[in-house]
Amino acid sequence: MNTFKRDNVFCHILLISCFFLCAGFSVYAIDYDYHFTTKCLEEPLNPQYSGGIAKNPEINDGLNGWTSFGSSKIETRTSKQGNTFIVASNRTQPNHSFSQTIHVEKNTMYTISAWLQVSHGKADVVAMIRTPNGDIPTGWAIAKSGCWSMLKGGFNGNFSGHAELYFESKDISSIELWADSISIQPFTLLEWKAHQDQSIEKTRKSKVKLQVVDHEGQPIPNATIMMRQTSSSFPIGNAMSSHILTNTGYQDWYNPRFKLTVFENEMKWWVTEALPNKNDYHLADAMLQYVQNRSILLRGHNIVWENRDMLPQWAKDLPRPLLATAIERRFNSLVPRYRNKVIHWDVDNENMHFSYLESQTGENTVYYYKKAYDMDKTALLFLNEWGTIENPNDIDANPAKYLAKIEEFRTLGYNGSLGIGLQGHFDTPVIPYIRSALDILATANLPIWITELDVSSRPLQADYLRDVLGELYTHPGVQGIMFWSPWQPQGCFKMCLTDNDFNNLATGDVVDDFMRRINHQGLISNTNHDGYVETSLYHGDYEVIIKHSTIKHQSFAHKINVAKGKDSNTLMMKLSA
Repeated sequence: MNTFKRDNVFCHILLISCFFLCAGFSVYAIDYDYHFTTKCLEEPLNPQYSGGIAKNPEINDGLNGWTSFGSSKIETRTSKQGNTFIVASNRTQPNHSFSQTIHVEKNTMYTISAWLQVSHGKADVVAMIRTPNGDIPTGWAIAKSGCWSMLKGGFNGNFSGHAELYFESKDISSIELWADSISIQPFTLLEWKAHQDQSIEKTRKSKVKLQVVDHEGQPIPNATIMMRQTSSSFPIGNAMSSHILTNTGYQDWYNPRFKLTVFENEMKWWVTEALPNKNDYHLADAMLQYVQNRSILLRGHNIVWENRDMLPQWAKDLPRPLLATAIERRFNSLVPRYRNKVIHWDVDNENMHFSYLESQTGENTVYYYKKAYDMDKTALLFLNEWGTIENPNDIDANPAKYLAKIEEFRTLGYNGSLGIGLQGHFDTPVIPYIRSALDILATANLPIWITELDVSSRPLQADYLRDVLGELYTHPGVQGIMFWSPWQPQGCFKMCLTDNDFNNLATGDVVDDFMRRINHQGLISNTNHDGYVETSLYHGDYEVIIKHSTIKHQSFAHKINVAKGKDSNTLMMKLSA
């Protein structure tokens, strides 16, 4: 098989016929199990990875490997169907449960799963790992009585030695914790990277088979084919500030890199209506004109915000009727103005962590989404939360709670468009937790976007950013990534990409390197004796040039699109040279 190699020289050629196949890959490690189910089942499924390093994961050997954590009583019970599980009762503290000692290796990724049930009602349950450096949460589930719910999570092995797995729930009063099919699976860093590479080949690229033929349809062997990717089907953007309007250095740095943006503050309520009943959209309008002139797509951020601190000053203490009127005015002013001009709306920002508008007006957040959808059906409407993938400690917006919020939307009658917005404001990232969180959220079958990605200033900031990008881009559920690095002369929110002279910082180099790696620029190969050449290409648009002495003018150019398809899909394009 002839394959492409990279070359810095690019000239225009023509593609005659091409076949698109789903990418295959070689397995370098134990396959990662992306599976998660939200179904509450009568009996638990088998443990992932056959339990991994967990001892007695299906509780088929009595309490072997398991001990009481705290003063709880532990025992085994058997269901009517004959399934045996472990039970913790007489709990007087949140962490009173059952536990197992495991050996942790440094520089190893761990994924955890379990099936949980409670004796009555429902409860938030978290799987915890006790280490010499403290106790760390690894994954959440909303356990119910009468059926089994799946928990999935993960943690970094940042030391070598013994650790203890246990489960915790703040719902103590007479609630028993039940568990079965418990799994702890370690992966080396090389294995984890292999999973990412496999996912890229499967979800971000396709195998492409090109054939060059002459005007009579005969294959042309030894033709030179050169390809350059002109656009990517995976959207990557960055927030911008109003300084883009006047600072040419900012423009020169930003414009070649990003074709997708969001305004840092200029569309927010406290900016556009700093004084009641006096709307001022001059900055937002000017920035909209700027991005439209450069074919940069725009996310709308945001319509309203549940955090009282983020309301206009005059709206923070409005009595209920006046606040409701002000919100109506905000919707009627903003959404029609930018309808058909934004691709997304963050509608009611951070409504899992905050509920000020809801508590003051009596309107459930679903009301705002219904209203936005009635006003603009051209944009995708997003929930937008922090902590879901960044912070395993987050009890308000962890993946299980996020799915519960989506279920609440549907239960309350919202059937319009909906996207999963994950802000991604990281400190020290927990890469296995990120992957497990995305596995869980992907079961909603909704678009997942990383909407405000940054890493706070700290040692290894650039390395952490590189690690996070690698995990987010390679997860099959993620459909777009937005950086939150709008330039401000006094400093950025958490992460700058450049200095004030627009020279890249280490984080900017990470972004540039990432964007280079997921694009093909200058691929060259020669056709075989049947006129074919095969390669694997990132999804997107390409300019293809074919050169051969038998082709009139010796070269010909053509444009193709590489998109994800099924194994049986073949796209044929035939042009006479």
